[in-house]
Amino acid sequence: MESTRHPRSALHWLSEAAADPDTCREAWERTGCGLALLPAGRHWDVLLAPGALGLLTAPLLQHLGSPGPVYADVADTGFLVPVGTAARWLGTGVRGIGAGTWVALPHPARRHHGLRWLTPPDGSGRLVDPVLLELALHDAATRVPR
Repeated sequence: MESTRHPRSALHWLSEAAADPDTCREAWERTGCGLALLPAGRHWDVLLAPGALGLLTAPLLQHLGSPGPVYADVADTGFLVPVGTAARWLGTGVRGIGAGTWVALPHPARRHHGLRWLTPPDGSGRLVDPVLLELALHDAATRVPR
């Protein structure tokens, strides 16, 4: 009999970055704010693209076949990328969040005021491919209104 492996839920996958994943999940579910403060650099880094550049980049990534987790707030779009990417990133205007820093992320199944998933994590561990992100950023930069 063949067994099928179910992917972890997005909530479980995200909370695994916390020092105490169980406590993180419980607090995330219990509190009404819908946000969790998680350490970057453990399971993923974040690259933040400002304003229109980030918002234009997200759908281009989908088109290129890199549907990793992407979130947006009122100012930036955050792309969850492999650990170490933030330290090596050289793109102008794109900020990196890596080891030793923290990021507020919305609950994967809820909407928060101003902070939302454009492409929510699927629990598989898939991240945005930095090479495809760079291509999408270059393409988006040509489309940003001047």
